[in-house]
Amino acid sequence: MTTPPPSPIPAATLVLFRSGGGAPELLFVERSRTMAFAGGALVFPGGRVDPGDHALAATFDGDPDESAARIAAIRETLEEVGLAIGLQAIDADRLAGLRAALHGGVGFGDALVAAQAVLAIDGLVPFARWCPSHAPARIFDTRFFLAEVPAEAPDPVVDDTENVRVFWATAQAVLDLADSGAAKIIFPTRRNLERLAQFDSFRAAVADTADRPMRTVTPWVEDRDGMPHLCIPTDLGYPVTAEPMEDAVRG
Repeated sequence: MTTPPPSPIPAATLVLFRSGGGAPELLFVERSRTMAFAGGALVFPGGRVDPGDHALAATFDGDPDESAARIAAIRETLEEVGLAIGLQAIDADRLAGLRAALHGGVGFGDALVAAQAVLAIDGLVPFARWCPSHAPARIFDTRFFLAEVPAEAPDPVVDDTENVRVFWATAQAVLDLADSGAAKIIFPTRRNLERLAQFDSFRAAVADTADRPMRTVTPWVEDRDGMPHLCIPTDLGYPVTAEPMEDAVRG
């Protein structure tokens, strides 16, 4: 009997851009090797959508699941790297207090009130949504958002719990690291990096995203030339849409 896949866990992640002299750099964290999902892999900041994110989403117009995912991406980025993306009216001291409160188990809503900070979720740009279907692995229904880091933003500082390193690099540089064996990236991250490597600026990425359909990407296995490949749709802007199963790294 085939084991049905587990119910997907809603999640969100934030692809942060900063401008430089050449290709834009993106912010990456390296997950602790002890983590059950994507241990040791390079990923973008992000994590599960919590009930508290849904509670806060009720105060915004629009799709409540979309708003909750945006809030989760903002919260997780603050927790993991200490950057206040999507927050207004907060200085460095209150930002530090807000992050400490989250690490101490305070709910995001209560922590925002204590820090006198205001959520501004409209600045996050929807980029992609991925939801694998392979069993029996844990499955995340992950929404990817784009955002640009303000020039005056502080340097990111890793949380040193789920993640052990944070750094800026171009999409192509991380692909090269993975190809050399110096880094681990899972299948969705690789496909998104290949897509992001096409853009020479945050503005270009946003413009391309606006021209693409937004559909959930659920990879499937297909035999090609006698070899199983993990495949994705060809009309969503990804330059590589199939990879041999023996090469694909899954979470």
